[in-house]
Amino acid sequence: MKVTDTLLDGVKIIEPDVYGDSRGFFKESFNAERYQKEAGIDLAFVQDNYSRSSYGVLRGLHYQQNFPQGKLVSVLRGSVFDVAVDINPNSPTFGRYVGVELSDENHKQLWIPPGYAHGFCVLSESADFFYKCTEYYHPEDEAGVAWDCGLINIPWPITEPILSEKDQKYKGLSRD
Repeated sequence: MKVTDTLLDGVKIIEPDVYGDSRGFFKESFNAERYQKEAGIDLAFVQDNYSRSSYGVLRGLHYQQNFPQGKLVSVLRGSVFDVAVDINPNSPTFGRYVGVELSDENHKQLWIPPGYAHGFCVLSESADFFYKCTEYYHPEDEAGVAWDCGLINIPWPITEPILSEKDQKYKGLSRD
């Protein structure tokens, strides 16, 4: 397994070992002991989520205020551009982001520790997205940041995303 640190503290790109031949492939998508030892992920996962979205859908940028979730995200089918954003105003990397393409072909995962905003946009015809979470989802606690926040300035690979009603209402980050 290859683990790459990013410019955001604790956010990591993980490339599991994949064993393939003419019949297909095998990979271990999570092993608590290995991920703790090799990637430093020592939080317990309590919820798994699975979603399917079509091309151009952008979900995010979401976070929970009082019950922050750590997320280990991956794509089972298709391709997405996945983003973690530092939303802590006291952090030296406030407003900065990490973006990486996750796909069923590259097998990459992104570890996003609790306290970051997260979002993704679908690059393929559709994408099956899977994420392990360290905290239960509390809908009343969810918040978000506008996908097109000028302070963050994410170069999304789609120009006219399909957004939920909720995601259309989020405001951008502010240094105030």
